[in-house]
Amino acid sequence: MSAHGTPAGHGPVTRPNMTAVGTIVWLASELMFFAGLFAMYFTIRSVAGDLWTSRTSHLEVGYAFGNTLILVISSIWCQLGVFKAEAGIASRTGKFYELAKWGMREWYVLAYLFGATFVSGQILEYSNMFGDGISLNSDAYGSMFYLTTGFHALHVTGGLIAFLMIIGRTFTSKKFTHHQATGAIVVSYYWHFVDVVWIALFATIYLLQ
Repeated sequence: MSAHGTPAGHGPVTRPNMTAVGTIVWLASELMFFAGLFAMYFTIRSVAGDLWTSRTSHLEVGYAFGNTLILVISSIWCQLGVFKAEAGIASRTGKFYELAKWGMREWYVLAYLFGATFVSGQILEYSNMFGDGISLNSDAYGSMFYLTTGFHALHVTGGLIAFLMIIGRTFTSKKFTHHQATGAIVVSYYWHFVDVVWIALFATIYLLQ
Protein backbone atom coordinates (compact mmCIF):
# COMPACT_ATOMS: atom_id res chain seq x y z
CA MET A 1 0.00 0.00 0.00
CA SER A 2 1.18 3.52 -0.75
CA ALA A 3 1.06 6.42 1.69
CA HIS A 4 -2.28 7.44 0.19
CA GLY A 5 -3.87 4.05 0.79
CA THR A 6 -3.80 2.82 -2.84
CA PRO A 7 -2.31 -0.54 -3.81
CA ALA A 8 1.29 -0.50 -5.01
CA GLY A 9 1.47 0.06 -8.76
CA HIS A 10 -1.99 1.64 -8.92
CA GLY A 11 -2.26 5.36 -9.54
CA PRO A 12 -5.31 7.61 -9.22
CA VAL A 13 -8.29 6.65 -11.37
CA THR A 14 -7.67 9.70 -13.55
CA ARG A 15 -4.11 8.62 -14.28
CA PRO A 16 -3.65 6.59 -17.51
CA ASN A 17 -2.20 3.10 -17.18
CA MET A 18 1.48 3.47 -18.01
CA THR A 19 1.78 -0.10 -19.30
CA ALA A 20 -1.04 0.47 -21.78
CA VAL A 21 0.34 3.86 -22.82
CA GLY A 22 3.81 2.40 -23.32
CA THR A 23 2.39 -0.41 -25.43
CA ILE A 24 0.47 2.03 -27.63
CA VAL A 25 3.59 4.16 -28.16
CA TRP A 26 5.58 1.05 -29.08
CA LEU A 27 2.87 -0.09 -31.50
CA ALA A 28 3.04 3.34 -33.12
CA SER A 29 6.74 2.72 -33.84
CA GLU A 30 5.83 -0.73 -35.23
CA LEU A 31 3.26 0.94 -37.46
CA MET A 32 5.99 3.16 -38.91
CA PHE A 33 8.12 0.07 -39.51
CA PHE A 34 5.39 -1.61 -41.53
CA ALA A 35 4.65 1.67 -43.30
CA GLY A 36 8.26 1.57 -44.48
CA LEU A 37 7.76 -1.97 -45.80
CA PHE A 38 4.63 -0.91 -47.68
CA ALA A 39 6.53 2.04 -49.16
CA MET A 40 9.30 -0.29 -50.33
CA TYR A 41 6.75 -2.70 -51.82
CA PHE A 42 4.91 -0.05 -53.83
CA THR A 43 8.14 1.66 -54.94
CA ILE A 44 9.68 -1.53 -56.29
CA ARG A 45 6.38 -2.59 -57.82
CA SER A 46 6.16 0.72 -59.70
CA VAL A 47 9.49 0.09 -61.44
CA ALA A 48 9.06 -3.65 -62.01
CA GLY A 49 5.44 -3.90 -63.15
CA ASP A 50 6.10 -6.67 -65.67
CA LEU A 51 7.65 -8.84 -62.97
CA TRP A 52 4.58 -8.37 -60.76
CA THR A 53 2.31 -9.34 -63.66
CA SER A 54 4.04 -12.69 -64.12
CA ARG A 55 4.72 -13.54 -60.49
CA THR A 56 1.33 -12.78 -58.97
CA SER A 57 -0.20 -15.58 -61.05
CA HIS A 58 1.39 -17.99 -58.54
CA LEU A 59 -0.53 -16.53 -55.62
CA GLU A 60 -3.27 -18.70 -54.10
CA VAL A 61 -5.79 -16.00 -53.25
CA GLY A 62 -8.49 -18.37 -51.98
CA TYR A 63 -6.04 -20.13 -49.69
CA ALA A 64 -4.69 -16.82 -48.38
CA PHE A 65 -8.25 -15.57 -47.79
CA GLY A 66 -9.02 -18.63 -45.68
CA ASN A 67 -5.84 -18.14 -43.69
CA THR A 68 -6.72 -14.45 -43.22
CA LEU A 69 -10.14 -15.42 -41.93
CA ILE A 70 -8.48 -17.66 -39.34
CA LEU A 71 -6.40 -14.75 -38.06
CA VAL A 72 -9.40 -12.40 -37.97
CA ILE A 73 -11.41 -14.93 -35.95
CA SER A 74 -8.51 -15.32 -33.54
CA SER A 75 -8.89 -11.62 -32.71
CA ILE A 76 -12.52 -12.25 -31.77
CA TRP A 77 -11.48 -15.01 -29.35
CA CYS A 78 -8.78 -12.71 -27.97
CA GLN A 79 -11.28 -9.92 -27.32
CA LEU A 80 -13.65 -12.31 -25.55
CA GLY A 81 -10.69 -13.20 -23.35
CA VAL A 82 -10.13 -9.51 -22.64
CA PHE A 83 -13.71 -9.13 -21.42
CA LYS A 84 -13.10 -11.97 -18.97
CA ALA A 85 -9.77 -10.49 -17.86
CA GLU A 86 -11.45 -7.14 -17.18
CA ALA A 87 -14.03 -8.99 -15.08
CA GLY A 88 -11.25 -10.74 -13.15
CA ILE A 89 -12.21 -14.22 -14.42
CA ALA A 90 -8.98 -16.05 -15.16
CA SER A 91 -10.38 -19.51 -15.97
CA ARG A 92 -13.71 -21.21 -16.58
CA THR A 93 -16.25 -21.31 -13.81
CA GLY A 94 -18.35 -24.13 -15.26
CA LYS A 95 -18.12 -27.14 -17.55
CA PHE A 96 -15.82 -27.03 -20.54
CA TYR A 97 -18.72 -27.05 -22.98
CA GLU A 98 -20.35 -24.06 -21.27
CA LEU A 99 -18.73 -21.34 -23.37
CA ALA A 100 -20.48 -18.56 -21.47
CA LYS A 101 -18.57 -19.63 -18.36
CA TRP A 102 -15.16 -19.71 -20.01
CA GLY A 103 -12.48 -17.48 -18.53
CA MET A 104 -9.64 -15.54 -20.07
CA ARG A 105 -7.43 -18.64 -20.20
CA GLU A 106 -9.76 -20.67 -22.41
CA TRP A 107 -10.39 -17.85 -24.88
CA TYR A 108 -6.68 -17.05 -25.06
CA VAL A 109 -5.83 -20.70 -25.67
CA LEU A 110 -8.32 -20.70 -28.56
CA ALA A 111 -6.83 -17.48 -29.94
CA TYR A 112 -3.38 -19.04 -29.67
CA LEU A 113 -4.46 -22.15 -31.60
CA PHE A 114 -5.95 -20.06 -34.40
CA GLY A 115 -2.83 -17.88 -34.53
CA ALA A 116 -0.58 -20.94 -34.67
CA THR A 117 -2.73 -22.31 -37.50
CA PHE A 118 -2.27 -19.05 -39.39
CA VAL A 119 1.53 -19.21 -39.11
CA SER A 120 1.51 -22.88 -40.14
CA GLY A 121 -0.59 -21.91 -43.16
CA GLN A 122 1.95 -19.28 -44.13
CA ILE A 123 4.80 -21.79 -43.88
CA LEU A 124 2.91 -24.13 -46.22
CA GLU A 125 2.33 -21.27 -48.63
CA TYR A 126 6.05 -20.43 -48.55
CA SER A 127 6.80 -24.04 -49.43
CA ASN A 128 4.48 -23.88 -52.43
CA MET A 129 5.90 -20.54 -53.60
CA PHE A 130 9.44 -21.83 -53.24
CA GLY A 131 8.47 -24.84 -55.34
CA ASP A 132 7.33 -22.41 -58.04
CA GLY A 133 10.79 -20.82 -58.06
CA ILE A 134 9.89 -17.76 -55.98
CA SER A 135 12.40 -17.31 -53.16
CA LEU A 136 13.83 -14.45 -51.15
CA ASN A 137 16.71 -13.97 -53.58
CA SER A 138 15.00 -15.05 -56.81
CA ASP A 139 13.99 -11.52 -57.88
CA ALA A 140 12.54 -8.25 -56.59
CA TYR A 141 9.06 -9.70 -56.26
CA GLY A 142 10.28 -12.65 -54.21
CA SER A 143 12.28 -10.36 -51.95
CA MET A 144 9.31 -8.09 -51.24
CA PHE A 145 6.84 -10.96 -50.81
CA TYR A 146 8.97 -12.73 -48.22
CA LEU A 147 10.11 -9.57 -46.46
CA THR A 148 6.62 -8.16 -45.94
CA THR A 149 4.86 -11.41 -45.06
CA GLY A 150 7.88 -12.81 -43.23
CA PHE A 151 8.26 -9.86 -40.87
CA HIS A 152 4.56 -10.08 -40.17
CA ALA A 153 4.86 -13.80 -39.42
CA LEU A 154 7.63 -13.00 -36.93
CA HIS A 155 5.34 -10.50 -35.22
CA VAL A 156 2.55 -13.07 -35.04
CA THR A 157 5.01 -15.56 -33.54
CA GLY A 158 5.92 -12.95 -30.92
CA GLY A 159 2.23 -12.60 -30.12
CA LEU A 160 1.92 -16.37 -29.71
CA ILE A 161 4.78 -16.33 -27.21
CA ALA A 162 3.03 -13.51 -25.32
CA PHE A 163 -0.16 -15.58 -25.23
CA LEU A 164 1.74 -18.48 -23.70
CA MET A 165 3.21 -16.23 -21.03
CA ILE A 166 -0.21 -14.82 -20.09
CA ILE A 167 -1.80 -18.27 -20.08
CA GLY A 168 1.07 -19.69 -18.02
CA ARG A 169 0.62 -17.06 -15.32
CA THR A 170 -2.94 -18.26 -14.73
CA PHE A 171 -1.51 -21.64 -13.71
CA THR A 172 1.34 -20.36 -11.55
CA SER A 173 -0.52 -17.63 -9.64
CA LYS A 174 -3.05 -18.36 -6.93
CA LYS A 175 -4.90 -15.10 -7.56
CA PHE A 176 -5.64 -13.27 -10.80
CA THR A 177 -4.29 -9.80 -10.11
CA HIS A 178 -4.84 -6.40 -11.67
CA HIS A 179 -1.29 -6.59 -13.03
CA GLN A 180 -2.08 -9.86 -14.82
CA ALA A 181 -5.29 -8.42 -16.25
CA THR A 182 -3.33 -5.45 -17.58
CA GLY A 183 -0.82 -7.82 -19.19
CA ALA A 184 -3.63 -9.70 -20.89
CA ILE A 185 -5.15 -6.48 -22.19
CA VAL A 186 -1.92 -5.07 -23.68
CA VAL A 187 -1.29 -8.42 -25.39
CA SER A 188 -4.69 -8.00 -27.02
CA TYR A 189 -3.61 -4.56 -28.29
CA TYR A 190 -0.65 -6.18 -29.97
CA TRP A 191 -2.69 -9.06 -31.39
CA HIS A 192 -5.32 -6.75 -32.89
CA PHE A 193 -2.48 -4.69 -34.35
CA VAL A 194 -0.90 -7.62 -36.21
CA ASP A 195 -4.39 -8.60 -37.37
CA VAL A 196 -5.06 -5.18 -38.92
CA VAL A 197 -1.60 -5.08 -40.50
CA TRP A 198 -2.20 -8.46 -42.10
CA ILE A 199 -5.54 -7.34 -43.55
CA ALA A 200 -3.66 -4.44 -45.20
CA LEU A 201 -0.96 -6.83 -46.45
CA PHE A 202 -3.55 -9.25 -47.80
CA ALA A 203 -5.33 -6.47 -49.69
CA THR A 204 -2.02 -5.19 -51.08
CA ILE A 205 -0.37 -8.47 -52.05
CA TYR A 206 -3.30 -10.72 -52.94
CA LEU A 207 -6.07 -8.37 -54.09
CA LEU A 208 -4.27 -5.43 -55.67
CA GLN A 209 -1.42 -7.71 -56.76
